[in-house]
Formats: sequence, structure tokens, C-alpha cells
Amino acid sequence: SGDDFESSLLSFEKLDRASPDLWPEQLPGVAEFAASCKNPITNSPPKWMAELESEDIEMLKELGSLTIANLMEKVKGLQNLAYQLGLEESREMTRGKFLNILERPKK
Repeated sequence: SGDDFESSLLSFEKLDRASPDLWPEQLPGVAEFAASCKNPITNSPPKWMAELESEDIEMLKELGSLTIANLMEKVKGLQNLAYQLGLEESREMTRGKFLNILERPKK
């Protein structure tokens, strides 16, 4: 009776997965990415690597070799640097305001 129950649950309906209306792409670009992953052995590098210089590739390799802790430390360092640059920019903008170098010339 268990086999009868299982066979009663089987559906022989054919679903047309080619239809974009029935099976829309939920995340844009996923199908293109999946297609590019199916053929991993290609002579040309991916599109995003075309504009990278050798320095960029070396940095990617360096960052890829870091442990999670080291990578987090690197990210915190970048956040601190961005904060310091923001403070410096704020000081320079204030300085420019006081020196009236940011004023528009009067016509």
C-alpha cells in the first residue's frame, strides 16, 4: 500500500521551462553567470578581468591569500583611512570657506 501511495503522488505533467513567463529569471544576470561557469576552460579571461592591470591582479591574489582575520583587519584599516580622509576633506573645505576661495566670482 506504501508503493500505491507513492505512485499516486507521481505527476506525468510536462512543464515547459523554456517559457520566460512561466519561469522568469529571479535574479538578473544569474543565467549569464551560470552559462559562463559551465565552460570554465576558455582561453580568454572573464570580461571583468579585461581592464585589470598587473598591479590589480597582484592585489587580488594578495587579498585572496589572506585569512578571514587578516582580511577583516585590512577592511578596518580601509575604513579608518576613509574616515581620516573625510576629516581631512572637511577641514580643507572649512579652511577654503574661511579664505573665501570657494566663493563664486561676482559678475
